[in-house]
Amino acid sequence: MSTDLHSLVIPQLERVLTNLRDILERASLDLEQREIPESVLLSSRLYPDMFDLQQQVQAATDIARRGTARLIGEEPSSMPDSEASFPGLINRIDTTLSALRAFPPEAFVGGEQRGVVMPIPRSFGGGQLEFKALEFFTDFLLPNVYFHCSMAYAILRHNGTSIGKADFLGMKTT
Repeated sequence: MSTDLHSLVIPQLERVLTNLRDILERASLDLEQREIPESVLLSSRLYPDMFDLQQQVQAATDIARRGTARLIGEEPSSMPDSEASFPGLINRIDTTLSALRAFPPEAFVGGEQRGVVMPIPRSFGGGQLEFKALEFFTDFLLPNVYFHCSMAYAILRHNGTSIGKADFLGMKTT
């Protein structure tokens, strides 16, 4: 039985990035109410050697967009890391969501066993990792996107933003 990669990949990435977008919108409003400059939160990090909030969002969106391109055998495009505000980061997420929705479903068909090569930056030891497409999604792409979204959430919570687990999960109460 073959796996419908498109139905597996795109909805998962859309959900976690949409939830991150919603959390950033709430954090932006929270900052206004508490009269805290957004630069304080954007440059905040959990530990000195970790990415700050801005970089966490940039990493989550880059991995989602570029990883999905690799998954279907396309050359991933780059996006400048120039956002310096909550509206800029929210726009980056929107741009990424549009890019994900633009990947044609037929490009995923039969690609579960397609080889995916993931270059590793020199700052992380260099080299490359090799996967089959389904394994790349389940073992690398999705865990990395969730990691960076989780770190963004943790930075916001650590700084007193009024968000909770339900917000991270995108649970809307009625």
